[in-house]
Amino acid sequence: MKVFCLGGAGKIAREAVLDLVKFSNFEKITVADYNEEEGRKVVECLNDSRVNFVKVNVHDHHDTVEKMKGYDIVMDGTTITLNRKTTACIAEAGCHGINLNGFGEEDAYHETFKKNRKTCLPGFGMTPGLTQLMAMHAANQLDSVKSVRVSHGSYRPIAFSKSITETTTYEYDPDLPGRIVFENGKFVQVPPFARPREIELPEPYGKGVQYIIPHAETKTLAKALQHKGVRLIEVRGTWPEQNMRLVRALYEYGILRNEKITINGSEVGIMDCISQYLYESKEGSETELYGYALHIEVIGEKNGQKMKHVLTHTHPRSDGSVEGWEGLRAYTRNVAIPFAIATDMIANHKVEKTGIVIPEEAFIEPESFFKELKKRGILVHEKIDMLQEPAAV
Repeated sequence: MKVFCLGGAGKIAREAVLDLVKFSNFEKITVADYNEEEGRKVVECLNDSRVNFVKVNVHDHHDTVEKMKGYDIVMDGTTITLNRKTTACIAEAGCHGINLNGFGEEDAYHETFKKNRKTCLPGFGMTPGLTQLMAMHAANQLDSVKSVRVSHGSYRPIAFSKSITETTTYEYDPDLPGRIVFENGKFVQVPPFARPREIELPEPYGKGVQYIIPHAETKTLAKALQHKGVRLIEVRGTWPEQNMRLVRALYEYGILRNEKITINGSEVGIMDCISQYLYESKEGSETELYGYALHIEVIGEKNGQKMKHVLTHTHPRSDGSVEGWEGLRAYTRNVAIPFAIATDMIANHKVEKTGIVIPEEAFIEPESFFKELKKRGILVHEKIDMLQEPAAV
């Protein structure tokens, strides 16, 4: 089997490549990136005969398709704004595909993937991805589901890479139509910083207020749990406190609208200027606490008894006590490892459905995925409570 790791020189994607080298049975692992210098550094660092480098420019559709042909799967680690182009290439090349974002740009290629009898799984990392599997693990134990609240803390610098900067500004775009909740059978659009709720994440992260964010879980869980009668789905998230303060200020001053301004005769977007500054600055590339934390609350009924399942996840700390998880790697590995596991499972025919597939449909036995995570030091925890009073939504 062969895997084409698109954008493989990126900070998250290279960790996924490392996981494939350590745990998968791929015979060829190609790091494909426009940045040849960084791509070759990744190959050299891994020092494995199965790993090679290919320079690729996804804006050259024909060349990219030709380079992808013959691979079993493309692990797409590129940015949100490239996903339509990259998915078009993957579909035409006749490969399986998977990416980290899942904002819907891939849906147009559903029939092509089905025709080729291939699977495309958009949006699979820590969140979206593992979050859906954790929610389904709880829902599978219930006769009916009343509410699902997905929450996460993403503890990383605001701009350690350009794709992360892009994600930050995208998620808090004031006009973004995808910032929704599912409520009583309908998707309801909400503004940035809507529905604040205090969430207690596992240590060392602790309690903090989180707000609704535009993630794929809202739509995918609504589809997957329709037969369980789900009435409410909310997805929240947070970044380090200083990041949240900055984004709130940018929102309140209208800077996130990215309106054009003129500086020394040149027209630029105001948010583009700030994003570039953050990417180049010390303040944008460092933070005090690194890592990831998930918190999934599912309320429903089992045999007439109201139940609440709370699932969380933990991982090795970023303090250097566990080799390979130091600093920023405690964040990037959390995203990359589920990405790599899913890539390997698809290539090994452990996903039966073809076309554009949501995580809930891809991995119908979440426990097998949790076992793979445990091998890497990522643990899923579950607490189940019986509710004496009707569950408040």
